[in-house]
Amino acid sequence: MNIEDFRNYCLSIKGATESCPFLDKNILVLKVMDKMFTYINLVPKDGQFRASMKCDPEKANELRERYQGITHGDHTKSSNWNAVYLKSDVPDSLIKELILHSLEEVINKLPKKRREEYKSLQK
Repeated sequence: MNIEDFRNYCLSIKGATESCPFLDKNILVLKVMDKMFTYINLVPKDGQFRASMKCDPEKANELRERYQGITHGDHTKSSNWNAVYLKSDVPDSLIKELILHSLEEVINKLPKKRREEYKSLQK
């Protein structure tokens, strides 16, 4: 999955928006209900783009064991963020699964009223 496919997939989610720049102009942030669920570093590292997504720690550990393309989030040193290098050996289906999981993690942490507001967008 290339960076534009990643961006388009995220923006196809109802209620998703983007903001750029974030802390610097090389970060594209994707949000839902004003909360970041993923971001993309637009500057390649070792020739590969990097996306970070929220992930519960148990799932994050399981995914890192299964896929070499998923690494510990180096921007926060937190086990519940994952950096995914967008390279050919990381299946698109896995990236989409991670995006949706990240979105779910963010939505589940919203106050009840905001969760209900988000659910009403999905109908």
